[in-house]
Amino acid sequence: MENKALRSCLITVAVLILLSTAFLGGFTIASVLPVNPIRQVLALDPTEVIPTFQASTVQPQEPTEPIQVSSPEELEELFMPFWESWDLLHKNFVDQPLDDLALMRGAISGMLAATGDKHTSYMDPMQFEQANAEMEGEYTGIGAWVNTTGEYVEVVSPMKGSPAESAGLKAKDIVIAINGEDMTGIPGDLVLKRILGPAGEAVTLTVRRGEETLDFTIVREVIQIPVVEYEMLEGDIAYIALYTFNELATQQLRLALQDLLAQNPKGLIFDLRNNGGGYLVTAIEVSSEFINNGVIMYEEYGDGSRETYRAQPGGLGTEIPLVVLINEGSASASEITAGAIQDLGRGTLIGVTSYGKGSVQNWIPLRTEKGGVRITIARWLTPNGNQINEVGLTPDIEVQYTEEDIEAERDPQLDAAIDFFMNQ
Repeated sequence: MENKALRSCLITVAVLILLSTAFLGGFTIASVLPVNPIRQVLALDPTEVIPTFQASTVQPQEPTEPIQVSSPEELEELFMPFWESWDLLHKNFVDQPLDDLALMRGAISGMLAATGDKHTSYMDPMQFEQANAEMEGEYTGIGAWVNTTGEYVEVVSPMKGSPAESAGLKAKDIVIAINGEDMTGIPGDLVLKRILGPAGEAVTLTVRRGEETLDFTIVREVIQIPVVEYEMLEGDIAYIALYTFNELATQQLRLALQDLLAQNPKGLIFDLRNNGGGYLVTAIEVSSEFINNGVIMYEEYGDGSRETYRAQPGGLGTEIPLVVLINEGSASASEITAGAIQDLGRGTLIGVTSYGKGSVQNWIPLRTEKGGVRITIARWLTPNGNQINEVGLTPDIEVQYTEEDIEAERDPQLDAAIDFFMNQ
């Protein structure tokens, strides 16, 4: 007989995910749901719910339409095949004993992956801690925003001044091997664990970049997440680079704007290149620094309803001529801001097409084992109603940034932004 408490824990986690509806916006972590009678009812002993399994009588049937359950009894019946499989695995698998914790985590990962949404996934305790540390300002690793939810881990963008950037990693690089070991079929969270590690130790990533396969050996460091850098350029042009939309971004952006605007610049270049995003609330606040009124974005839910996010009053940079730099590493919150500026005619976008992440996730901690889940709760639209998921934003002025430019230490996208103002 299986352990009753373990079964209760697994069912509790499953129901928690199935019933999660809390939303705080963007990537902000929401509180877990309170105890409810459904979870209490489902704390059953395996022998009470699993009938004797007869292989010869099982006739697999493909459902013709989605199956939904609405009562504890239906949910209990729905999970019978799961517990059958659980029991059969423990009774028959060649290598015993099995790691029940790993099986439980694998079950959650598989359930969320079955949604078909690459941004809905399970994060084990280590991954959940690292993900939140990145938003808080410091963690140990190579310094790159990555997407762990696809077939392979994909680099969204390297962080400014990071070991990943110095080594030459780029947005859209696909990690296919680590230290010579093939990562095909390895879950993204496990791949991430192998990338992360103690400061001072090296890790070799083999990446696929288009048709090329490249190796990068990177020494891990304690990564201080950069937020804002700014300066006055020649020709009285202000420049601000924003690297993440964390909880410090709005305050630091305002300080930069105060300093630069006091010098009466003729225009402002707002650099969102390789900014992998962050909190939704911060995206609205940052956008509002440049847009004095109007819609910033719409959030569209599964039932077709929408929530409208409008510019907040008090922005410091709502009048200055504006250019926004974007590239393939500009994602999520960066695209919200750039999309609003473009649709409202507030500024000119220069660079190349952005990453294309047009959905909103809620990060929810699992109190039962300190991991967490991220669940796509909505898709967002630009003020003109455009959905940019898997498409990205097309710049008003396209300017490439090539390998030759990097080697020659020139920045044609920034140069194009400067020329834009000089020719006004």
